[in-house]
Amino acid sequence: MNTSAVRHYLAGLQDRIVAALAAFDGQPFRRDAWDRGTACVIEEGNFFERGGVNFSHVTGENLPASATAHRPELAGRKWEAMGVSLVLHPRNPHCPTSHMNVRCFVATKDGAEPVWWFGGGMDLTPYYGYAEDCVHFHRTCKDALKPFGADVHGRYKKWCDDYFFLKHRNEPRGIGGIFFDDLNDAGAGGFDRCFALIRSIGDVFTTAYLPICQRRRDLAYGERERDFQAYRRGRYVEFNLVWDRGTLFGLQSGGRTESILMSLPPVVKWRYDWHPGPGSAEEKLYTDFLPPRDWV
Repeated sequence: MNTSAVRHYLAGLQDRIVAALAAFDGQPFRRDAWDRGTACVIEEGNFFERGGVNFSHVTGENLPASATAHRPELAGRKWEAMGVSLVLHPRNPHCPTSHMNVRCFVATKDGAEPVWWFGGGMDLTPYYGYAEDCVHFHRTCKDALKPFGADVHGRYKKWCDDYFFLKHRNEPRGIGGIFFDDLNDAGAGGFDRCFALIRSIGDVFTTAYLPICQRRRDLAYGERERDFQAYRRGRYVEFNLVWDRGTLFGLQSGGRTESILMSLPPVVKWRYDWHPGPGSAEEKLYTDFLPPRDWV
C-alpha cells in the first residue's frame, strides 16, 4: 500500500485539470494553499461563472459520526483521507454543470490490518438537454472503466443514478455518469488495481466534459434560460446540503468550509410549486433527459 503515490497522483491531477480549464476559460484560477490541501477557484471567468478544483489530505484520530454510522469497525482508528473534488458552473445555460471526485481513505490501528478503500466518479447536470452531449459523457465514462471488467460500468452507472437522486423531490439531480464508494479489492495487487481505476477516471474528466462545453459555449440565451438555470441550480444546492455524504464528512471532520462549499453555484432561485410549460424545452429536460436511461 503506497499512499504517498496516491497523494502524488492526486496533486498532479489537480494541476493538470486546472491548467486545462484555465486555458479553456481564458482566465487563471485563484490558488489558495491551506494546511491540509489546496483550493483552486475561478469566479466570474469568461466561461465559468464559478468553478473549483480542490485537493485535500486530511488526517485525524477519531472519525466523525457520518463515517462510523455505516462503518462501526472504524471507531477508534487513526485515519487519513485524500482526494480531488471539482464542481464547474458555466454561465451559459446551454452548458451543463459537472462534478468529479476521486478519493482514497485509509484507517489504521496498532495490531490490526489497515482498512482502506477508494471512491469517486463524475456526473453531468444539464439545464437544457442535448442527446449527443449525454452520449459523449456516458461513453467516455464507459470507456474509462472497460479495462476493469465488463460489468463495472453498468454497476457504477446505476450507483450514480441512485446516489444523485433528491429523495425529497423524487427526481434526479442530472443525467448521471458513474459513482462508487468503498472500493477495496482484497488480495495481492488489490490496492494497485483500485488505484489504477481512479486514475482512469481522473485522467478522462476533461475529455468527457470540455468537448460538450466547446460545442455549446456560443449558443445564444436570454433571461428565460438564465432563470431556468438558476431554478435548477437550486436542486444542486439541495442535494449537496441535504444528501451528499462528502459535504457532511468534510464539515464534520474539520475541513476548510470555503473549499467544501465552493461547489455551490453563485446565482440560485427557488419558486413555489413551479412547473415548466407543456412542450417547452424546460419540460423536455424532465421528460426526456432526467429519467435514468442507457445512453450508450
